[in-house]
Amino acid sequence: MTAKATICIWYDGTAEEAARFYAETFPDSNVGAIHRSPADNPGNKKGDVIIAEFTVCGVACIGLNGGPIFPHTEAFSIQIATDTQEETDRYWNAIVGNGGTESECGWCKDKWGVNWQITPRILTDAIAQGGAVAERAFGAMMTMQKLDHDAIEAAIAG
Repeated sequence: MTAKATICIWYDGTAEEAARFYAETFPDSNVGAIHRSPADNPGNKKGDVIIAEFTVCGVACIGLNGGPIFPHTEAFSIQIATDTQEETDRYWNAIVGNGGTESECGWCKDKWGVNWQITPRILTDAIAQGGAVAERAFGAMMTMQKLDHDAIEAAIAG
């Protein structure tokens, strides 16, 4: 059954490869149907993969092989909530270690250009509290690339 809302992510011919990587990396993720182009078009030849259906952590997505016209930007990212440093490390290292790049404040980019936020729940919970706790947690986050649970906990404690 097709989801009512689906995130469409644009790729330059690599949607199936990306979908398979996400399915191997994140829990509750899988690759569904792979659709091939019924005719030549500006981004694909007849028979090329045009759409890869997949889920990331239970969220329905499609990868559209639309060509190089629209590159990814940080204006769109997928946020993954983590409960432990080991989980944060595992996802961060999988993305960065597979040709991705590190950025600031828990952001990284996979080799296909999709932006990810690998975010400990302890940080989002602290920010939701507001006040001095949020300020200290936010300040700690601003000094990091991959987020450090212990450093965030220490900042929350004051």
